[in-house]
Amino acid sequence: MAENGQGMYYSKNGSYPPPMEVSSLEHGDSKWFDDDGRPKRTGTVWTSSAHIITAVIGSGVLSLAWAIAQLGWVAGPAVMFLFSFVIYYTSTLLADCYRSGDPMTGKRNYTYMDAVHANLGGLKVKICGFIQYANLFGVAIGYTIAASISMMAIKRSNCFHEKGHKNPCHTSSVPYMIIFGIVEIIFSQIPDFDQIWWLSIVAAVMSFTYSSIGLALGIVQVIANKGIKGSFTGVSIGAVTEAQKIYRSLQAFGDIAFAYSYSIILIEIQDTIKAPPPSESKVMRRATLISVAVTTVFYLLCGCFGYAAFGDDAPSNLLTGFGFYNPFWLLNIANAAIVIHLIGAYQVYCQPLFAFIEKNAIAQWPDSKFINKEFSVGPFRLSLFRLIWRTVFVILTTIISMLLPFFNDVVGLLGALSFWPLTVFFPVEMYIVQKKVPKWSTRWICLQMLSMACLVISVGAAAGSIAGVLHDLKVYKPFK
Repeated sequence: MAENGQGMYYSKNGSYPPPMEVSSLEHGDSKWFDDDGRPKRTGTVWTSSAHIITAVIGSGVLSLAWAIAQLGWVAGPAVMFLFSFVIYYTSTLLADCYRSGDPMTGKRNYTYMDAVHANLGGLKVKICGFIQYANLFGVAIGYTIAASISMMAIKRSNCFHEKGHKNPCHTSSVPYMIIFGIVEIIFSQIPDFDQIWWLSIVAAVMSFTYSSIGLALGIVQVIANKGIKGSFTGVSIGAVTEAQKIYRSLQAFGDIAFAYSYSIILIEIQDTIKAPPPSESKVMRRATLISVAVTTVFYLLCGCFGYAAFGDDAPSNLLTGFGFYNPFWLLNIANAAIVIHLIGAYQVYCQPLFAFIEKNAIAQWPDSKFINKEFSVGPFRLSLFRLIWRTVFVILTTIISMLLPFFNDVVGLLGALSFWPLTVFFPVEMYIVQKKVPKWSTRWICLQMLSMACLVISVGAAAGSIAGVLHDLKVYKPFK
């Protein structure tokens, strides 16, 4: 450990010991420190919105045309509005749980798990931690798969341009997953979450770039078709079996849930916001409203125009399923933007997991030079422990991605598994405790009904995605 010159101690790898409240008289008016003795937070509603948009507008947007194709013109947009409302509402509940007690001066909860520990405690903390970090691990796998698909799409697009659309232009995803993994090994050495704000802004710009290109291509295709494709009920039984219709529709719910999912890192984002006034919860609610509104408009436009362009034949990934062949250079730009975005999004999701492991390692072995000692390489601070364990983490996610490269199925399963527990159940339960909502009151009953309804949706979406994975595994050969 090393002293920062103001009487506070920090570990040399940038992680802090377990949270300890510090008197506001000692540090509250400090130019350099917040009320908890940590360096001044500088986040605003705009940086928070950038973090959220980076996390939300990701690979999920590319599967929305396929999802609407399974549900049709009536249920598709309706389900999207439903998820946007639920995500926004439960995010406002979760934002109120950043501080325990008073929203301006209460004890800070630095992570999602800290909030669960402060409000619920006991076994629920362990359950939450397992689900949250397992989901972050899964998101890393999903983003590796998505990035490799986009890199493959660039290769195939060039091949189609040179050799014609009838050429199969087969290529393997394995080399591209390895390339993406190497890049993530490098970026994963950035020590802390608040040091990747610039990566979030770049990634957010890339999100709008490829979403806008997908939208523009969809509009052009609709004009070229001289009409809108699709039907009120989506893919009809006959084109697919009755069982396929059911599990694909359920999987579409999971895809839409994944496209909106970011609650698992909301508290971590909120912890970057500068101290009150106004309270962090008010700033976070504004950032959430801006982000969810922007993403919903984008999602509706991209999903609906994608379905209008291709109807029931909408590809599972709008920019890589080769519904579009030309202009090939514009497709290449879009897919390159996806890759750049996913590089940043991978870090936004994985940094909380990195911090959790490293914080516990420091607490367990506070005197270990291997864990605490850092060395400089140019302008960068590196730790041997961080270098080794984060590298192993990236390698592991890359290998699993090679074994299960099913974009739609993995996206749907991740969305289903995280939606109810992390986006709905824990925020609702914490809010009830935080605000002391009386049991069996009208508000309590409404919150519980919301939670139960979302549980049913999650179970159904998970079942549909698992069925999709099992169907794909019948014909899949790994590492090919």
